[in-house]
Amino acid sequence: MENIDWKNIGFGYRKTNFNIRCWFKDGQWGPLEVSDSEHINLHMAATCLHYGQEAFEGLKAFMGEDGKVRVFRMEENARRMQSSSEGILMEKVPVDLFCDAVRLAVKENMEFVPPHGSGASLYIRPLLIGTAPEIGVRPSPEYLFIIFVMPVGPYFPEGFKPTELVIYRQFDRAAPLGTGKYKVGGNYAASLVAGKKAKEGHYSAVLYLDAREKKYIDECGPANFFAIKDNTYITPKSESILPSITNMSLMQLAEDLGLKVERRRVPVEELETFEEVGACGTAAVISPVKRIYDEDQDKEYLYGFDPGPWSTKLYHKLQDIQYGDEEDVHGWVTIIE
Repeated sequence: MENIDWKNIGFGYRKTNFNIRCWFKDGQWGPLEVSDSEHINLHMAATCLHYGQEAFEGLKAFMGEDGKVRVFRMEENARRMQSSSEGILMEKVPVDLFCDAVRLAVKENMEFVPPHGSGASLYIRPLLIGTAPEIGVRPSPEYLFIIFVMPVGPYFPEGFKPTELVIYRQFDRAAPLGTGKYKVGGNYAASLVAGKKAKEGHYSAVLYLDAREKKYIDECGPANFFAIKDNTYITPKSESILPSITNMSLMQLAEDLGLKVERRRVPVEELETFEEVGACGTAAVISPVKRIYDEDQDKEYLYGFDPGPWSTKLYHKLQDIQYGDEEDVHGWVTIIE
């Protein structure tokens, strides 16, 4: 294996030893296969290429100080992929099969799990695609499920340091009754133009408003939104946002720490009342926000140049559970033997 600068690897693709594959054909899932190829032999008329029959997940494995490798909440990722499959009519990967594939992928690439204390982790990317050739708009009868892994640093290069978000009303990520609540590639394709504009303005991400009325906060491009005020953890409730497993975990930890939790519609005007704001997700964990700029209203909301106290507590508590430094009272982690 190449020498890796674990503290500066960034968040991007890196080749590892093996990936895990499983085919759905003739009405049933086949055995798990270990492959060293980075490529897929795909029919040019496959439904994933023409009709967007594609879903993916993201989860992580962490090296503990005790030398044990822990995967965080993989059953929830399996269930979310099943929800995505239902949303775009793909064959669902059974939870047990999903989890077995995750375990095998980690085992086959153990040397790429970053060392404890490096700030890096092993990112796990499950992918499900429709593979049969169809020119009519219909679901595929065949599917390929793949899991590949790679070591990564923080999604936002700043790490756990406050970033800036921007609001653009001329862009939508997803429609309220569309595919926004599913983790499918089309939602991310729809965010690329706005995301490029944000990066050019030196913002880390776009903060999307609801597509119907442009009155309520939905989510950031790559992450869910949360805020703190009056000892309350607040996160938007919307039919067009992806239910983040990290956000779900943070809501539980917020309650454990004595905060009230509200999942509700959040008017954009409420931004000026928040004490802390953050973006959360598997890749980012928590990215604190120091400033939000509303381009259309030419208005800015400021939250401080350092992470807020509650964001800091939640970030470290979640990380301590993921790394095995704190007792896993909720049964969220799986140790890979």
